[in-house]
Amino acid sequence: MSSVNMLTGPYLSRIGFEGVSEPSLEVLRRIHTCHLMSVPFENLTAHSGGRVELELPLIYDKVVKRRRGGFCYEVNSLLSWLLSQLGFHVTLLSAQVKSAITGCYGPPFDHLVLLLSLEGNQWLCDVGFGARGLLSPLLLDSEEPQNQGHRWYRIRRTTEFHFLEERGQGPDGDWVEMYKFTLEPRCLGDFTEMCQYHQSSPYSLFFCKSLCTVLKPGGQIIYVGHKLITRTFPSEPNGLEESTSRDLEDQELTVILAEKFGIVLSAPLIIKDETVPPPPLTY
Repeated sequence: MSSVNMLTGPYLSRIGFEGVSEPSLEVLRRIHTCHLMSVPFENLTAHSGGRVELELPLIYDKVVKRRRGGFCYEVNSLLSWLLSQLGFHVTLLSAQVKSAITGCYGPPFDHLVLLLSLEGNQWLCDVGFGARGLLSPLLLDSEEPQNQGHRWYRIRRTTEFHFLEERGQGPDGDWVEMYKFTLEPRCLGDFTEMCQYHQSSPYSLFFCKSLCTVLKPGGQIIYVGHKLITRTFPSEPNGLEESTSRDLEDQELTVILAEKFGIVLSAPLIIKDETVPPPPLTY
């Protein structure tokens, strides 16, 4: 697979990006949004007899040629390659996600995010967090709240970490920690152990649940286990999201994945929606 010819043109076509691709904040924002709307966040390889390996040609083949998605290690690392090829200055960072289920932080290298240095500022980019993730790059140099449509995020700094936080729905929502990270540069190989952990550990969300989500105009579509959730975004900055959910039958899933997410698996999906237990170690 190392002979895969990785080209920026087919990648940009895959995400529906058109026009000038020279490094600029406008281009970065457009690529980030196009990626979220074209490449699903999903972990279905591990639930259909496969194994994710952190080799860029393999990831390129999966995402660009086979039109699949992936989880953070895949989609963010591949986006990093694309942006670097286009002339952006990109650094891989290690983040630790705070689980909304257990309330615990994951270990180092739990999540892969991108730092972009552009036009005298630093930007946090992340197309691999799923349903509550950033909708566009976030300015890292400010601790002021930043809105992305109806959602509000902020960066909070301590002497040791940067924390990404999201405000709960509505103008009076509480700020909730999403993940913490440092600015120490990393390489893709640093994430290999945790990539395998998330495919094999009963303490990982990705092992316990088969899931997929993609951004759509005006909302999101989310698949988890036997449920399909449709989330509609409000038009007002402080409006509330609305969600509808329906149960899925096993025989529906192949069609749902193809029609809603553009995903065609090469092997049967093993549907999972198990409870995620608290990890034995906390961070």
